[in-house]
Amino acid sequence: MMNYIKTTLLSALFLGLLPLAQANAQVDKVLREKDPEFFKTAEARRIGDQLLVWQRNTGGWPKNVDMVTPLTNQQREVIMKDKHVTDDSTIDNGATTTQMNFLARLYQQTKDEHYREAFKKGVHYILDGQYENGGWPQFWPTKRDYQVQITYNDDAMVNILNMMRDILNGKEQYAGLSDEKLNAQIDKSFKKGIECILNTQIRVDDTLTVWCQQHDRKTLYPTYARAYELPSYCSQESAAIVRFLMTLPNPDERIRRSINSAMTWFEKTKITGYRLEKIGKKGEPGADTRLVADPNAGPLWARFYDLLNCEPFVCDRDGMPRKHLSDIGPERRNGYSWYNDRPATLYKNYEKWKNKWDK
Repeated sequence: MMNYIKTTLLSALFLGLLPLAQANAQVDKVLREKDPEFFKTAEARRIGDQLLVWQRNTGGWPKNVDMVTPLTNQQREVIMKDKHVTDDSTIDNGATTTQMNFLARLYQQTKDEHYREAFKKGVHYILDGQYENGGWPQFWPTKRDYQVQITYNDDAMVNILNMMRDILNGKEQYAGLSDEKLNAQIDKSFKKGIECILNTQIRVDDTLTVWCQQHDRKTLYPTYARAYELPSYCSQESAAIVRFLMTLPNPDERIRRSINSAMTWFEKTKITGYRLEKIGKKGEPGADTRLVADPNAGPLWARFYDLLNCEPFVCDRDGMPRKHLSDIGPERRNGYSWYNDRPATLYKNYEKWKNKWDK
């Protein structure tokens, strides 16, 4: 089953810790594999065993490292010495939930208790990190700077809630991994998470809109993250939140209002008549990203809209919002997702949802 990965990546790694984005897309792809036949292979077990090595004592995992390519003994020793660190366990960039889902599928095919225990340890890590208001920070238990804030960025919180929902619904992937006591804890946490989503939806006068990437852990207001991630309306993360909310059974009036309001905002803020064009490969000379006029293009949304006038903006590392991609340097212009069409994927499901729940 070595077609799932390319072990030649080792020559490009330093102690096996090359950032995932710079290694090979197959590395991320294999951790998201769903084929039950794969999880019956020795290769799947080898990867699962490496995930056990990478799991911190906190129960979580770090992000942006290659956990798939075979480790040398020296590399394994280095990782084992760092199992006690507390400042790199995170839910950012799909970390922790991705590893947990891989181990859950592996357990279903092997019934190896090591994978089950690692999964449960991950569940407790997630439960322990939740704020009383229902939100989760980006990193814990040790946090720095904006890492303390409630994090929707890159679907961090939504990934957790989707997994919790599937555990509580008895999805086959999670069979035998929880019990009645743990399910009660997960259910309580899940409900608090939904409450946090509803409480953080940005309200203008009496009108609900969407969400920011981060919300202040105390005030729940939109707040800063990295220098170019300003308090704003954020279309990409908000679309993931709405998709999650539409999966909830028997939505009450508050949830229905939340979904309807967000979809109204998406409709009002969509950009038509333009398409996003990428020239060349990221990092190479001449590479560029720009909006190009195209009357046949589907709708786009800016990643960020300012909170004052609800106008699209982009931002460089100086933290100054600007109107046009050409106004920021090539490093950020080409190195970040400033426009997306994710909300467009909601419309079809929304019509079905509305016909069922909101006639």
